Amino acid sequence: MPANALASVPPDGRQSQTALAVARGTKRLLHQFGFSAVSELALPSGRRADLVALNTASEIWIVEIKSSIEDFRADGKWTDYRAHCDRLFFATTVEVPCEIFPKDTGLIVADAFGAHVVCEAPEHRLHASTRKSMMLTFARCAALRLQALADPQGPYTEF
Repeated sequence: MPANALASVPPDGRQSQTALAVARGTKRLLHQFGFSAVSELALPSGRRADLVALNTASEIWIVEIKSSIEDFRADGKWTDYRAHCDRLFFATTVEVPCEIFPKDTGLIVADAFGAHVVCEAPEHRLHASTRKSMMLTFARCAALRLQALADPQGPYTEF
């Protein structure tokens, strides 16, 4: 697959330009930490996480992106994400005040070019069966997305 093939993935239209920029910078940071990330991953609970990251030690982090104060206040479903990860982070822009985010989560400040961790997320290790389920969900999603890039006219609709 050509190096620029991933650039051809069309946006799904759910995210604002700000959220897309935060996601891009956050993915770059996660990569520096040794993680691979999948965006908009459907979780076994039925929720959809903004970013799910996996490293070679099988650690799973979820990053919930909030592009504004209003975005944070309007969304309380993030508490359900704890059941699917070892660490839970929020990612936001420098314009959003850090004080609004819960103290028992991590915090990442990002733009389109990079990010940095402002507050580490506490660890709450997953049960082995949940970890296996999440890893299979992650792998299947990533594989289907790659296949959809290789075969855009194929039947790959659920990922």
